[in-house]
Amino acid sequence: MPCAPLNSYQPQGAWFKEIIMGIILWLIIGGVVGWLASMVMRTDAQQGILLNIVVGIVGAFIGGLVFSGGSINDGVTLYSFLVSLVGAIILLAIINLVRRGSVR
Repeated sequence: MPCAPLNSYQPQGAWFKEIIMGIILWLIIGGVVGWLASMVMRTDAQQGILLNIVVGIVGAFIGGLVFSGGSINDGVTLYSFLVSLVGAIILLAIINLVRRGSVR
């Protein structure tokens, strides 16, 4: 169990619930970002929800590297959502370039 500061009290297992909620939030936002990016790049018919989630999460990482200097833990803001979306679009453009030799 991780050590908490002496002046803060967290009930037993509260840190575990925060981790689980963070993972669920990443999956939901990753799915939405991946779906929007696939709509922009017109690849939605080729990928399902699982690939949308992967594209959204990897896109968030790429967007964080490109626009935020490597920071991917800024919380959920409009800016971080847009950065994730642009990163996912970049990822899909690279995939299209490798597959077909051209970006749609």
